[in-house]
Parts: sequence; C-alpha cells; structure tokens
Amino acid sequence: MATLDWYYRRNNCKTCEKADAFLEEHAIRAREIVDARKETHSQTEALALAKSVNVIHTIKGKNLLTLDLKKDKPDTDTILAALLGPTGNLRAPTFRKGKTLFVGFHPEGYAKVLGLS
Repeated sequence: MATLDWYYRRNNCKTCEKADAFLEEHAIRAREIVDARKETHSQTEALALAKSVNVIHTIKGKNLLTLDLKKDKPDTDTILAALLGPTGNLRAPTFRKGKTLFVGFHPEGYAKVLGLS
C-alpha cells in the first residue's frame, strides 16, 4: 500500500473530492493531512515545499506538466505558476511522496507516481 508523506486538501472542493475518492479506492493514506481552508500556504511556503522535492507534477487544464527541478532547473516564476492558484496560495489538492510533489488531480498521473500502473 502506498502512503503519502503529506496531503493538502480543501473541504467542499470538487477536485479534492475526486482525489480523495481515488486515494480511498486504492487504499492510499497520508501521514499528514492539512486542511487548506485552515492553513493556507502562501508563495513563501509553496517555494519551501518545492525546495524539498526533485520533481513537481502539476495539472494545467487537462494536461500533466512535469518539472524536474534538478535536471531542468526551472526559474522561480515557473515553479510558482505550477504551484499557486488565483488566490496566490498553494493549489489544492497537493501531495508529497518522497521527493515528488503532485499539484492537482490527474488519475493517470496519480497512478504512475503512486506505482499503481
């Protein structure tokens, strides 16, 4: 069974509900769950989170974008565009597993990152 190190989600968020259902269906649990409505992560916290990983997977529309922070070395603006929503805070849902951060929900991307495919 896969375990997430950290899961950032928001109640009453349709995308978060889809992510929750996927994780539950595959019996995936998180060591730490953060409620995005109670504990927002601003630009500073989002960048600190990005510095703790090697790869960021993010959803833009229906497309999965991968940023390899070690190999490609994207600039700060590119990283922030991948992490932040219109409010300027970290988008939900977001999870960290090892050195990988996943922002948004994409079933095929989740399956790949979580070793389900």
